[in-house]
Amino acid sequence: MRNPWFAQAEPRDEAGVRLFCLPYAGGAASAYRTWHDLAPGHVRVHPLELPGRGARWGETPVSRMPLMTEMLADALAGHLERPYALFGHSMGGLIAFELARTLRARGLPQPAHLFVSGSAAPDLPRTRQPIHAAPDADVLEELRFLGGTPVELLDDPGLMELILPALRADFSLLETYQYHAQPPLTVPLTVFGGAADPLVASDQLHRWLRQTGAASRLVVLPGEHFFLHSAVTDVLATIADALAAAGPEPLPHARRDVA
Repeated sequence: MRNPWFAQAEPRDEAGVRLFCLPYAGGAASAYRTWHDLAPGHVRVHPLELPGRGARWGETPVSRMPLMTEMLADALAGHLERPYALFGHSMGGLIAFELARTLRARGLPQPAHLFVSGSAAPDLPRTRQPIHAAPDADVLEELRFLGGTPVELLDDPGLMELILPALRADFSLLETYQYHAQPPLTVPLTVFGGAADPLVASDQLHRWLRQTGAASRLVVLPGEHFFLHSAVTDVLATIADALAAAGPEPLPHARRDVA
């Protein structure tokens, strides 16, 4: 039976490092649809599809972080026998971090690297007003402010009615999230930020670096909150460099389009 968490092919025997990618609020695995072709041979991209979107449209979306990470840990537990890494943007970055902690608590293999993108450090309080239970008009206004959602989608009431349940669940997951202090991870950490991101300031990114006792760094790229798309080649080049030594086999040369 096909594992619904994998938007593309389920991981099989493959050289290189598996990169499990988690979407931003309101996003889906399709946010990473170009990554498979852009990534070098030693990075095997596996976008993860959360309930309530994409091919899982009819499923109930998950609105609480503990349940989300437990479900993800169940889905990934059989695919951690080879080197792997976690990547998440915005909401996905917070999920990736808590997933690494959940996997550690279960005694499962830890990622070779954790990549967090466009997300404030988890121990910082949220500064924006909660909107997961707000009127539809307020949710749409928040989406317009955040950017990243096509205007034609925001202006289509029929389509917005379909995707609002998943959006509200994502906002609920973020707005009800509670950080609990634990020992730092022992996983190398790279934090990405956008130089003109109006949502996540530089000091909110720097605070991430205390979440691991391993090597960590902050990489600031041109762009606003969704620099993930506008600076995709730079993001993938940084990931490729970080994972170049993580695979067990000799690694092929990186492709020129991410060099």
